[in-house]
Order: sequence, then structure tokens, then C-alpha cells
Amino acid sequence: MKTREFINLKIEEANKKDKEESAVLFLLANVLNVDMTTLYSLNDEELSIDIINKFNELFDLYLNHNKPLQYLIHSQEFYGYDFYVDENVLIPRFETEELVENVIYRYDKYFKGQEVNILDLACGSGCIGITLSKEILNAKVDASDISEDALKVAKYNNEKLKANVNFILSDMFLNIDAKYDIIVSNPPYIPTSEEVMSLVYENEPHLSLFGGDDGLKFYEIILKDIKKYLKPKALIAFEHGYDKKAELAKLIEKYLPNTSYETIKDLEQKDRMTFIYYGGYYEK
Repeated sequence: MKTREFINLKIEEANKKDKEESAVLFLLANVLNVDMTTLYSLNDEELSIDIINKFNELFDLYLNHNKPLQYLIHSQEFYGYDFYVDENVLIPRFETEELVENVIYRYDKYFKGQEVNILDLACGSGCIGITLSKEILNAKVDASDISEDALKVAKYNNEKLKANVNFILSDMFLNIDAKYDIIVSNPPYIPTSEEVMSLVYENEPHLSLFGGDDGLKFYEIILKDIKKYLKPKALIAFEHGYDKKAELAKLIEKYLPNTSYETIKDLEQKDRMTFIYYGGYYEK
């Protein structure tokens, strides 16, 4: 069967199950080990039985067994970089790209290009720390996680993307013994009682999803101890649940009184990121 004919057939199957048409293209490109541009040039090429069988095996997992495309092709683009992902880490989200973009912007204004030490706390795939290492030339980046399996993925991404991140196996600050200019964290923040879509609940690691009864467990753990790990002037950056602005503000005022902070909205106009300016004041 020719490539274009096969693609059209599989797109029809995807449409019947209300699945993404683009998944057909991404899966086939992955099986053929080509990029998307090359795939489009293969319209009149015959597909081998081996390729068809391999595709169908993966496509069945996507179509009928609720498996995320990113885990099937072991890939998710983040801030222009191709990250390896598997079932040991969360699939990086666009909201986290926004967090990284805002950290970079605030680094430029708050630290004005000086050398900084950064900690990515609860790093998962490493997408935050690795991206900051690539984008901020004067950064020395540590990244930590409680999961050894997650750190294996993060270390692989670090090598793959030629970054220079140092990884630490640690439950929050337990094995951290340095002070930082920037601490950024996207910890687990879904309340344990909140209903989660089945695609996420059945596939992504619960250790990385759920943040206690109110979704604030890890923010309190972090803020309670964070002073010991901050330089005199430091930036703290959080991604968090869109409805936690007020509760997070109370935690900041409890543990870091008289400290300047702001919560900003993501592109969907949801309160998604909070930035704390420890020991200084940020001019917007």
C-alpha cells in the first residue's frame, strides 16, 4: 500500500474514534524514522509489511487502549527542544513552557545577565532545568527528583540535548546543600480528590500528579524550608493550580513575610504562575 493511501485509511479510523488525525502522521514518521517533511515526500512510496505491522501495533495502543501518543513515540517538544518521555515522567505541558519563558524574562531584568545558580526542584523529565541551562548562558543548573527512574530520563535528555545540568536524587530539599539565585518548581499539584481525565490518570505517574488533599502539600514543604537554600537576593518561581492563587499567597506571607511576589496568568487567562522576589524588588 502506498504511503498516502495508508495515511488516509488510518485517519478515517482515527476520526471514527474521535482521535487526533495528526497522531497518524507522528506515529508513521516515528516508525519510518523520518521527520515530518520527509514523510510528506513519501506519498507514492510503498510501505513494507513490517512497517505496516509495527505502525498498527502502536496505533492500536493509541486508538483502543488510551495510550498517550508522546509515550508511544517517546517524544514531546518543549521550548523548541525534543525531549524523550516515557511512563516514568509527566508529559511536559505548554503551561510549563510559559513558566520557563517567564523565568528567563525575569532573569534578564532581575539579575541583569549575571551568573546565577539555579535549582529545578522535582524536575521530572528535566524539561525546566535543561531548557534554562540551554537558554541562560550564565546559569549553573542543578535539578532534583525523588524518583530514580525520572532522573534516568532527565539525565538522558541532558546528554541528548547537550546541556550541562547536575542531577540530585532528593525528596525535596533532603539532599540539597547549596544556595541558589533561582529556585523553580512545578511540583505535583492536583488535589487527591480531584477527578482527572482517564488518559492522564491511567498513564502518567501519580507521584508526579497529586499534591495532597488541597494540592498545596509540596508548596508548603518547599516554602517552609526554602530560606536555607536562597542567596540574599533570589527568585522563586512556581507553576500551580489555576485556583490556588489566594491560598498560595497565604503560604508565602506565612513563611516569607514582607517579601514581594506576584501571580501572573497563562495564555488561557488562568492564574498559573507565581514569582517571589526574595531580598529584592522587581520592576515590571
